[in-house]
Amino acid sequence: METDEHIGENGDVFVHRLKDLTEDEKQRLAQQNSRIIPESKAAKLEREAKRHWDIFYKRNETKFFRDRHWTTREFQELINFDSDQRIVFLELGCGVGNMIFPLVEEGFKNFFFYACDFSPRAVEFVKSNKLFDESRMKVFCADLTTDDLFENVQPRSVDIASLIFVLSAIHPSMWSHVASLAFKVLKPGGVLLFRDYGRYDMAQLRFKPGHKIADNFYMRQDGTRSYYFTEEELAKLFSEAGFEIIMNTYVQRRTVNFKEGIDVPRIFVQGKYKKPVVNDADIHE
Repeated sequence: METDEHIGENGDVFVHRLKDLTEDEKQRLAQQNSRIIPESKAAKLEREAKRHWDIFYKRNETKFFRDRHWTTREFQELINFDSDQRIVFLELGCGVGNMIFPLVEEGFKNFFFYACDFSPRAVEFVKSNKLFDESRMKVFCADLTTDDLFENVQPRSVDIASLIFVLSAIHPSMWSHVASLAFKVLKPGGVLLFRDYGRYDMAQLRFKPGHKIADNFYMRQDGTRSYYFTEEELAKLFSEAGFEIIMNTYVQRRTVNFKEGIDVPRIFVQGKYKKPVVNDADIHE
């Protein structure tokens, strides 16, 4: 794996090393340990995860997450095919459609879109979007920690799947199930596109005592949860699921809003994981 950093056309820095913490940042992380969420409350958060996300979408509707117009820039796999080739795309954890609808707007007429989410309310927002087209989209509720997905999508039927800011909200004990689910639904040669929160992202450093569930796993004010990954954790997770690692790196960027005086350094992890064309696991699925 390459060790030098690469700067993208929009100024994002792709790098294979953890952020160096200042003494103040180390102290912030240490202070988080002064009050850890009790196991009983952590278990309750797990049981009520769907309810918390449904309330989140009731409160924020479609206004919280921005549409992801950056995906075709970051993931060339979305555009590297013949325009008349039919592509089956699956958005795992679609929220209100922040990834699929920008692709529709960009004219991806040869795509058939599957999209699923934990939250029934989020699914209804997708279906009520003016760009929703039942002839080329199937949107449904599914819990990625179960096999719900295969009630609506056949195994080995998807060319491209995405897992964008989703795995971090799922309990670490279930990650291997989610990775295996993605592997199973993809065709041999299919690709999983991934982005999520990276270790020592500013959002992680800002948590106060009383929000930490476990190492690098936190509860937000609204009861939803978030984990902050290292690239090594993800490489291990997806390799063990059977994927070839095409890309796996940190992305450092700044979120700037001059009007509101915001200039925040962010750290994400970004990956592309390919299902091998010939693989023993593939043969015995």
